Amino acid sequence: MSLRSLRSNVRRLYEGETPSGVRFRYALLAFDIVTVLFIIATSFLPPSEVFETLDVVFGVLLLADFSARLLVSRHPFRKFGQLATWADMVAIVSFLAPLAGEAAGFLRILRTLRLLRDYQVLVRLRIDFPFFRRNEDVIFAVTNLAVFIFVMTGVVYETQKFRNGEIHNYADALYFTVTALTTTGFGDITLPGTLGRLITVVIMIFGVTLFFNLARALISPSKVRFPCPACGLQRHDADAVHCKACGVVLNIPDEGAA
Repeated sequence: MSLRSLRSNVRRLYEGETPSGVRFRYALLAFDIVTVLFIIATSFLPPSEVFETLDVVFGVLLLADFSARLLVSRHPFRKFGQLATWADMVAIVSFLAPLAGEAAGFLRILRTLRLLRDYQVLVRLRIDFPFFRRNEDVIFAVTNLAVFIFVMTGVVYETQKFRNGEIHNYADALYFTVTALTTTGFGDITLPGTLGRLITVVIMIFGVTLFFNLARALISPSKVRFPCPACGLQRHDADAVHCKACGVVLNIPDEGAA
């Protein structure tokens, strides 16, 4: 099989609208979710040979997915300007290098940055699931907050586990991250030194911002993403009949559509 033929076949899976392509992208989304759950679950458990074997399996699958995305990309070098691409590369190395020790556990957390960042998957979710279409802002806000929490938990654990007697495991780091993020500050766990204070400041500033975004998404009127055929406005009220920017009649699909 020639390279052009291989690229064409793989592109149909990653970008095509055929049933097999749609199923393949949903399978990739499911794989991303399983990977994140594996990362989170194993962060609370002691190392074992089983986990090391699963690390390599996940690493090989992630490498295959990463290589395929580069293969089908029309501008592969531009991908290296994206944060998700570098996060994937670091995560792949951490999965395939178990000898790096526990430090690799933190690096795997960067894989969470991949969640809901695939444009093709987002388009299908909007088409196939009215619930996602109606609550997209809330889902994104919850996802971004969860990703931030687990990334910062990894940072706290890896920077404090050898110097802070109050941080014994990921559960302690997660507890501190959540209390700092909510500015509750019980005081039973603190991060000493300049580095610890800087990490705490970052958690509080960005965490509060993400909380505000979540609250705004919950309180604001529900919006749906549907491009206006005339002016291109993307966001409309769920029950909008006319575009509020240009007045053109919209035909937003909903559960009542035939």
